[in-house]
Amino acid sequence: MKKYQHIFFDLDHTIWDFDKNAEEALHELYAIHRLHEIGLNSAELFIETYTRNNHRLWAEYHVGKITKDELREARFKQTFLDLGVHPDVVPEGFEDEYVQLCPTKTNLFPHAHETLEYLQAKYTLHLISNGFRESSEMKIGRTGIGKYFQHVIISEIVGVNKPDKAIFEYALNLAGAVKAESVMIGDSLDADVRGALNFGMDAIYFNPFNQPKPADVPVQVMNLKELTLLL
Repeated sequence: MKKYQHIFFDLDHTIWDFDKNAEEALHELYAIHRLHEIGLNSAELFIETYTRNNHRLWAEYHVGKITKDELREARFKQTFLDLGVHPDVVPEGFEDEYVQLCPTKTNLFPHAHETLEYLQAKYTLHLISNGFRESSEMKIGRTGIGKYFQHVIISEIVGVNKPDKAIFEYALNLAGAVKAESVMIGDSLDADVRGALNFGMDAIYFNPFNQPKPADVPVQVMNLKELTLLL
């Protein structure tokens, strides 16, 4: 690997373990709202269906097909419909409760703190997140990872999402960085990896579930600790 000066990290699904935290929050809400009483006999099936819908909707949000409000309105509405729950018996305010609860969860991917501490001693670190402002700020604060990053760039504040080149341009300008000395690390092939590569910046694919690596992706790691050997 060439010598970098600046490392840009994604947040959700790269440092903050989105699926694990969502699962914890949904198990709690499943119990609080007694979802078994409206026909949802399996918390696991409920979470699996939600996760599938949420991933699909986030992919649409990344590329501007839907808005933040449309994403939040659709993910649980579609999940309850998919599982045969009549809209009249869906708990009121379920989405709002989830949005308040989930960002308070603090599960990070293994070796997150030690990896970030190691890299911070050698590079200037930054975050670029397509997450929403209030949720992202809570996740960063609750997990104590803010201390590692010089700049936190949140797409909702900037007004443009990864993979748009404009958010990478904004991030580099804010950091006083240049493409040749910068690298993006993230789990999303389209938003993080191809977004950076198309901008002309190096990228490392974070692939914790060992998905097949596409030919156009030059470098991948399967856990954060690998970055201490690579960088």
